[in-house]
Amino acid sequence: MKTSIAFLLCISVFPGFSQGRVVREDETGFAECNMFFPGQVPPEGFTEPFHVKICQQYNKEPRFATLYSTKDKIPLYSAFKFTKPAQSEEENWLVEPQIDDPENDLHEMVHEADITGTVANLGANQALTSDYVGSGYERGLLNPSLLHEEDFQMATYTLTNAVPLSPALSKTWHRDIRKVVEQALIPHCSKKDHLYLLAGAIPSSVRVKGKVSVPESLWLAACCDAPEGWSLGLVKKVNDENSLVDLTVGELEKQLLAEVHLFKGDCGKDKQNQEKREAVLQAVSQIRSGEQVETTDNQETKDSGWVRKVAGIIATPFIKLLELLIYVFVELVKFVFYFLWLVVKRVCGTVLDGLYSLWSGLVSYLKAISMVLISIPYDLGRVIVNIFLGFLQIVQDVVSLTYRILSVPVGFVLHLAAFPYYSICAIPSVLKDIATGIGGTFSLVINATVAVLHGFYYLAAHIVKRFVPKGSSDD
Repeated sequence: MKTSIAFLLCISVFPGFSQGRVVREDETGFAECNMFFPGQVPPEGFTEPFHVKICQQYNKEPRFATLYSTKDKIPLYSAFKFTKPAQSEEENWLVEPQIDDPENDLHEMVHEADITGTVANLGANQALTSDYVGSGYERGLLNPSLLHEEDFQMATYTLTNAVPLSPALSKTWHRDIRKVVEQALIPHCSKKDHLYLLAGAIPSSVRVKGKVSVPESLWLAACCDAPEGWSLGLVKKVNDENSLVDLTVGELEKQLLAEVHLFKGDCGKDKQNQEKREAVLQAVSQIRSGEQVETTDNQETKDSGWVRKVAGIIATPFIKLLELLIYVFVELVKFVFYFLWLVVKRVCGTVLDGLYSLWSGLVSYLKAISMVLISIPYDLGRVIVNIFLGFLQIVQDVVSLTYRILSVPVGFVLHLAAFPYYSICAIPSVLKDIATGIGGTFSLVINATVAVLHGFYYLAAHIVKRFVPKGSSDD
């Protein structure tokens, strides 16, 4: 966070910082960078979710547009216009923080060293300088810096505009593209500002350090959207650095993704001037064979070349001295801001720590007092309740003891008083039981006598029947 704040402060002092922003999904095309496409309509068919649109800016002005693949960690194409041939080169490489961390507060490209540790997942979706170190590959620019000067050139030095190329291939790519644009395309487009260029790469399965895709081929598509216009495609194979194949834009589109259309309305295909296109192809053929293409611009360049050389020799020491002074001044300002940030951070940290400690002590003190004040009525009520319950227990014990003491004589008196009653009441029952016993005994004697007599009678009858003959009975 410290570094990002210092960086933002430097931006406010030096407006010449590169600003490349990720275009939002709710914006049309490439937003303010639609100006780099014919009819302000970007290529169609690049619809993968890992394709990110970037409007590359410098000094608050759009400089070119880039479609970046977060899967392959390389740009698929950069759209730009030719400005002026570069007189010198100064590399100043930048990265785009929003590709890796869309939630960060940095909305422009920054130096990789300035945001290390402040941007989440830095390098997860884009290539970094460390991916190229010791790999044998260079950071080859799709939009070559040699075709631009000043602000447009500075804007090209971003890793979102670079692909891994061998040193030899990087050199021939930039050389060939510069010659083609300056000697073949520009001289045959009636309106130079209407010459739209797309430089792209086709990813391969080969990866640098298992991360950044090495392109299998590089391509350039040109559209002269003017009266007597034309369109053209060029392809350079990575495995043949000297190759430069010309083809139509339609043939080039077939080598890219399905349903890809690079230019709106195929760059006015039905109205294109075939003679102009043939002249462009002839110039490209001369460049491919190593011949010098003579143009009016080239002749003027030859005539003024020695003047530029002399002026360059004289001006170079002063320019280098000025660059050194600017560099020292920038570093000094960065150091001052960084020192001030450390001082402010230390002072604010000390004050905040003191305030936090004071606040914590005050909260603890108020909490303890509140707990004591709350516990007073609670403890008082608990004591009163315990006293009342103790008093009720004493009353209960006294009543219980009194009851036990009084219950002994009262029971004796009640039992003694009830004795005559129970005794007198028992006499009828006793007499009844005696009468019942006497009656039962008398009934038993009668029943026994009757039984005995009945027995004797039965015995006498049986003897008579046994021993007295029946005949004598008849006589």
